Amino acid sequence: MSYFSDYKEDVKSFLEHDPAASSAFEVIMLYPGFKALRNHRKANWFYRHKMKLIARAMSQYCAHRTGVEIHPGATIGRRVCIDHGHGIVIGETTEVGNDCIIYQGVTLGGTGKDTGKRHPTIGNGVMIGAGAKVLGPINIGNKVKIASGAVVVKDVDDNCTVVGVPGRVVKIDGERVDDLDQINLPDPVMNAIRDNSILISELSKRIERLEENQK
Repeated sequence: MSYFSDYKEDVKSFLEHDPAASSAFEVIMLYPGFKALRNHRKANWFYRHKMKLIARAMSQYCAHRTGVEIHPGATIGRRVCIDHGHGIVIGETTEVGNDCIIYQGVTLGGTGKDTGKRHPTIGNGVMIGAGAKVLGPINIGNKVKIASGAVVVKDVDDNCTVVGVPGRVVKIDGERVDDLDQINLPDPVMNAIRDNSILISELSKRIERLEENQK
């Protein structure tokens, strides 16, 4: 694919994913996520051609300008959209597939315990909500939805929705979630508390019956 075709794809992706984007000109001139992606594609070329100092200088300059820090060694697919962008960190061995959308505050990072492949591999069509953390050399399947604030440290299969800390795969009403509502999410912690409360209540009633029978 030519540079200009790739450029047009990036612009189109932002226009499709962000309803606030009114024109291609606005995306090109004003969107930090778009600027960070375009800068990364150039920095990655220098990185792959063994000019790592230049690549790192480009990525750090861009991080100061946009608030988006993408290591030049990371692999970013086609038609990726970084919405808002500020606070995003993407590590050196991260791989992001095609047609993904990444919101502000996301970290695609390492755990500090791994060597070699230290960062996650993200499939195609993945949505990563604001503030989510995906850590370690794990694999995130295609069309996965990761809720805002989730912390994911284990592999996730295709077509799953992940919420919570640590991240858990969930279903809503027994069905797969295709479009994640980032506000009305199931809360696995509160569900566990509720289940424990029911169990404690049942045990208390059993104890009361046993005490009555012993009288």
